[in-house]
Amino acid sequence: MSTHPSVKSSSQIAVRITEAILAKQLAPGTRLGEQQLADLFKVSRTQVREALTHLMARGIVTVSARRGWFVIEPTPAQAREAFEARRVIELGLLRQARLRPVGDTAIGQLREHIAREEAAIAGADVGARSYLLGDFHVCLAECLGNSLLAETLRDLTARTTLTAMLHQSSEQAEDSCSEHVLIVEALERGDLEQAEQLMHDHLQHVESGLNQVRSSDPLEPLRQALASVSRQGAASDAKTVRPPGKGPL
Repeated sequence: MSTHPSVKSSSQIAVRITEAILAKQLAPGTRLGEQQLADLFKVSRTQVREALTHLMARGIVTVSARRGWFVIEPTPAQAREAFEARRVIELGLLRQARLRPVGDTAIGQLREHIAREEAAIAGADVGARSYLLGDFHVCLAECLGNSLLAETLRDLTARTTLTAMLHQSSEQAEDSCSEHVLIVEALERGDLEQAEQLMHDHLQHVESGLNQVRSSDPLEPLRQALASVSRQGAASDAKTVRPPGKGPL
């Protein structure tokens, strides 16, 4: 997260931190030192504190009186709630869109966004890829005409991105992008019911992927390592057992 001359206000600092989370450049549990951020952005600690307080209200950072500010580390329950909230908002927006057609301008913006996703996937910039995949949902809300819910979705997407950083073994970026393509194609055909179903399936795929990793045994690597040592030890012991009636080996 590099400094930028346009970052002058607390709200701009909050935006930069959120973008860094969406790009997976700030990991869960990262400490956000007030003085370090003030030096980085060349602003006062008061402005930094205002930005962090705003992010805390949005559920993206947390603070400890003795330890300072940190990016949140979502629990499985918090991740589930974030996905539930995303489903309510995103499926609701698509259901509401049935009342009015999605215009060519909006479809063009969504297609441009997907083109950037595909370029990022083809390249080596993992941060850009992660950011664009998450920002697709924000872009969709904006294209459907609700900027207020778009901002809410940005926060929820940041929280689910942090969950992915904690629990996902692979990003499965190509699959996500392909599902975005299908959603936009349904919107372009005017099939809002299909678009809603595709979005439901897409969010389900992402969440189920996280659940599969979370449900795995966290002690399995250690369990396997120790079991291997035990088996080797047992085999070694078996080889050195002295047969009855024999002298010392």
